[in-house]
Amino acid sequence: MYTVLVVDDDRHQRLLYHEELVHEGYDVVEAASAKEAIARVQDGGIDLVVLDIAMPGMNGVETLTRILDIDNKMPVVLNTAYSGYKDDFMTWAAQAYVVKSSDLSVLKSQIREALKTRGTEPAEPPNTGE
Repeated sequence: MYTVLVVDDDRHQRLLYHEELVHEGYDVVEAASAKEAIARVQDGGIDLVVLDIAMPGMNGVETLTRILDIDNKMPVVLNTAYSGYKDDFMTWAAQAYVVKSSDLSVLKSQIREALKTRGTEPAEPPNTGE
C-alpha cells in the first residue's frame, strides 16, 4: 500500500483528501504546515506528497525544494487554488500541478500517474525497533 502525505493548512481540505484517498486504497498521513511535512518526509515511509502552495510561513514552492533536497525522486503533486503559480519555474520540479476543485478525479489521476513514474514498491515505514 502506498503512503501519501497530504500537506494543507486547511483542516477541512486535509480531511476531505484523507477520506477520498483512503477510499482509493492509499495509506494517508497529514501535515498542517511545511515544517511538519518536511519532518514527515525526513522520517521516511512516504511514497508521494500532495502539497498545497499557499500556506502561512513557508509556502509550498519552498517546501517542494526542501522535500526534493531530502529525496530527489519523491513525486510531489502541487495542489492549489491558484493557477498563477504554474508560471513559476520553481513549480516545474513537481510531478504534477493540479488546481483545486470539488471534483477530485484529476487529483486522483495525477497521483496514480506520479506513483507509476516513481517505479518503486511502496516505501517501508521507518524501523522503530519495535
